[in-house]
Amino acid sequence: MLSNDKKRVQFRAPNRLINRTDALAAALGEDRTDILVTALREYLQDATQDETLIQEIASAYYDDEITDEQLNSLVGAKKAANLRVLKQQVDNDFVDEIAEA
Repeated sequence: MLSNDKKRVQFRAPNRLINRTDALAAALGEDRTDILVTALREYLQDATQDETLIQEIASAYYDDEITDEQLNSLVGAKKAANLRVLKQQVDNDFVDEIAEA
């Protein structure tokens, strides 16, 4: 990852969690940021393989709460393309139902 691809984030976490992170970083000879970035990357990778979470992501996309770009970054291009097709079908079906009413 290039340095210009990084974004500074600040958050609060329980002392116990940060202390454990610092201990692991010391044991591995890394810094806290490396540990946190690795943990976040692994969490996101695992989480977006969970079908329940994917359905929540899809719902957020269908409700226009997340963008196409965000959808791609969460579920990958192939799954995002499938979800876009489904959204278009749902939108078209809704328009057809309204037109027939």
